[in-house]
Amino acid sequence: MKTLYLDCSMGAAGDMLTAALCELLDEKDSFFETLDSLLPEAVSVSASTIQKQGISGTSVTVLVDGEEEHSEDAHGHHHEHSHEHHHEHHHEHSHKHHHHHTSMSDIEHLINGLEVSDKVKSDALAVYRLIAEAESEAHGRPVSEIHFHEVGTLDAVADVTAVCMLMEMIAPERVIASPVSVGSGHVHCAHGILPVPAPATAHILRGVPTCSGSVAAELCTPTGAALLKHFVTDFGDMPLMVTQRIGYGFGKKDFERLNCVRAFLGESAEDTGEVAELSCNIDDMTAEALAAAQRRLYELGALEVFTTAVNMKKGRAGVMLTCLCRADEREKIAEAMLLHTTTIGVREKVCKRYTLSRSVRTVKTACGEIRVKVSEGYGITKAKPEADDIERAAKENGLTFEEIRDEAMRCFYGKNC
Repeated sequence: MKTLYLDCSMGAAGDMLTAALCELLDEKDSFFETLDSLLPEAVSVSASTIQKQGISGTSVTVLVDGEEEHSEDAHGHHHEHSHEHHHEHHHEHSHKHHHHHTSMSDIEHLINGLEVSDKVKSDALAVYRLIAEAESEAHGRPVSEIHFHEVGTLDAVADVTAVCMLMEMIAPERVIASPVSVGSGHVHCAHGILPVPAPATAHILRGVPTCSGSVAAELCTPTGAALLKHFVTDFGDMPLMVTQRIGYGFGKKDFERLNCVRAFLGESAEDTGEVAELSCNIDDMTAEALAAAQRRLYELGALEVFTTAVNMKKGRAGVMLTCLCRADEREKIAEAMLLHTTTIGVREKVCKRYTLSRSVRTVKTACGEIRVKVSEGYGITKAKPEADDIERAAKENGLTFEEIRDEAMRCFYGKNC
């Protein structure tokens, strides 16, 4: 399964995610040329390869009318837009602002006007709605009354559009991220000095594993948080995977620890979630009755049923009946084991299950069509011809089972067929 893993141990911002993901492409320069041509004329996006702490990676810069978005921390120090949120709520009776502001409807109009795919538009709008809803919740105002700083809006739209385009190009089947480090301390924004994570970021990251870490700075922006919330399906440790590409996306600020998002792209086994393993010991059933019980368990949805020879009390030979089933079906299956066997007790273990994704392909051989069961994932491909088809073709063509099987495999791999 094509898997993207994001290491967010130093948080996440839109430009950092863009930088990390673009490193997974064969031609990142052409991507930024395309992105630049799609965005409003006032916006310019560029990427540069730099080194930080001896590591090579990418830094992305977004300019609006030739200027980069800045904000200040609680001590009044200026920082680039990475790791700083730039969304404001516009109060009708507040003092005059020196910049224009845009509403959510303006952003929807802007995104819908971009010459990108419907999927990119849909993803970008969904991300921005997460941001708008978070700002609405933080300020206690309807989304329709939430306005964004004009420069910050164009900056964020560039980041959001870039990440949505990159995700479409990379097309991972599964996206996993580490717990998100949000930082600590305070940030200086339009409303004064606010705690880290900023209220909007905290709202977006509800339900997501987070930690403050040891860095006294804002590490995760609302834009970064919304992009993670929209695209990431699971948060946790890196899964078992064969990594094929790694991208480093640098933030603008420097800390003791390397300030970057790392993106790992590769193949992983399919995690099908938790399964229940139910078992019981039996020494007083006939083989016929036990086989009937096993068939009944399969009919009820069991994933696997098998027996193991065991020695029981008083030296009696018996079997351990084991049944694997989905975790939410374990009570139903356990009751069936009690009903259809002579056991008086069933044991349960909950296990995590990894499987290869499965499909069926049909190959044309000189002896007819043969279905081949294909299992893939974690950089592994396994193929096995369907036994029933092999047996049928063997009888029809007067050949052995092994001859038909070998012919089917040659055709599957395109060898002399």
